Parts: sequence; structure tokens; C-alpha cells
Amino acid sequence: MDLDFSEAEIQRYARHILLAEVGGTGQSKLRAARVLIAGAGGLGSPLLLYLAAAGVGTIGLVDDDAVELSNLQRQVAHGTGDLGRPKVDSAAAAARRINPLVEVRPVRARIGPGNVLDLIRDYDIICDGTDNFDTRFLLSDACVLAGKTLVSAAVLRFEGQLGVFRPHAGGPCYRCLHPAPPPPGLVPSCGEAGVLGAVTGVMGTLQATEVLKEIMGIGETLAGRLLIWDALAMRMRTIALPRDPECPSCGAHGYRDLSHHAEPAPVCAG
Repeated sequence: MDLDFSEAEIQRYARHILLAEVGGTGQSKLRAARVLIAGAGGLGSPLLLYLAAAGVGTIGLVDDDAVELSNLQRQVAHGTGDLGRPKVDSAAAAARRINPLVEVRPVRARIGPGNVLDLIRDYDIICDGTDNFDTRFLLSDACVLAGKTLVSAAVLRFEGQLGVFRPHAGGPCYRCLHPAPPPPGLVPSCGEAGVLGAVTGVMGTLQATEVLKEIMGIGETLAGRLLIWDALAMRMRTIALPRDPECPSCGAHGYRDLSHHAEPAPVCAG
């Protein structure tokens, strides 16, 4: 492992290196890591900025949207001057301002069954920061097929949830939690129901924390558990999430391809 840090890197990451659980070895793992973020919105913004600040060496960012005024209440990687600009470009510029030492790869695209495996192929960890059930299930199924770790967060109104899914290591996948998407119209989107902006910041930052832990192999993984946060009650809890042996995705008779997904499944960032 390459522990040869420049003086600038040592100063930049000094507060990390001081941590016994991180040190130079952990910081080197961060520098070598490759993380893909789906969605440059309310979750993807703080997630991207904290991964860049932490020194994650390569960060891919996929989104097809442009910045709108209604985004700015929560999507902190963008500013008023970015209105109309592709979110991946605006967010990538914000991450580079924080840390020019990391490589940020913006991809303006819709995620669909025809391109998802290519998009995730070169990355170690996949982060779901979308607000679209079709995309969530597609990303999960693709990660199962590719043997990738998925770190997924979701928010609505004043609530958030977070999970780490590692079925290739014996844990559950997203479909072990939700076997199938809910019927259309049953669960409102953030655009329909609203969301407190700071809730996306908390959940995106928690998502970043779990990604960093997974990269460095420190602490207790969230895999096999689901974290649920109620902001109004200021109550956080975790529940056990066992693997379902009959899961349609990661079970013994799970999907062998992505043909059950329809084209396209757009990225819609919260």
C-alpha cells in the first residue's frame, strides 16, 4: 500500500491521520478507492462533498438533471449562479474546489438497464442518492449481479433511512427489504410531499460516513441492519435486516440479468 504522502496531503488529512482507526494506512485506502454516486441532489450533494474532502481518490457522479431554483433549499453542492447548469458539472466543480487532489468524473446520463453495469463496473462502492424506486431497484439488482457494495439512503418529509447492502459477502440486498417497488402513486416523491432540507444533509453525511468505514474496514458495518431517523422526534434506531433466501434478486433463484427492468429508469435526485 502506498503510504507516500506529500506534505500538502499530510496537512490536508492531518485530522484523519491522527485517528488510530484511520492513520496513514486508512488514508491511503481512501486515496485508492473508487466510489460512484447516483444522483447529485439532496443526498448526493453532501455525500460527494464529504467524500471529496476525505480524499476518496476517484468519485464518479451520474445525474441527468439541470439545477432548478427549487433544488437550492437542500442540494448544497449547487448555488443560485448554477441555475440551468447540469447538476453533475455544478457538483463536480464544488467538489474540486474543496479538494483538487481527487478525481471527480461527472457523467450526465440516465441510468437504465442498458448502461448501469457499464456505469458501475470500475467502482468499488455504489451510492444510491436517487428519489426514484425504479432506479433504486435497478441499482440494487445491478450491484447484486456485479458483486458490488451498495450504500443506499432515502428521505421523505422529516424522515430518513440508510442501509449498506453486501449480498456478495453474505448480507441482504435491497430487495430483501423491499421485494418489489410499491404501486405507482402509493409513496409520494419529495416533489409531492416535501422534505426538510437539513434532513437530506444529515442522511447524506451519514451515507458518507458508512462509505468511508467500508473503504477503510473500520467500525461496525451497517450491513444486515437498517438505520431509521425521525427528525421531528429526534429519534434514531436500527433494525435487523436478515437475508431472504427466497429473495428474487440475491436468493438462490434470483435474477441472472436485468431484462425484468424497463427502459429508461431516470436518475431523480432528492
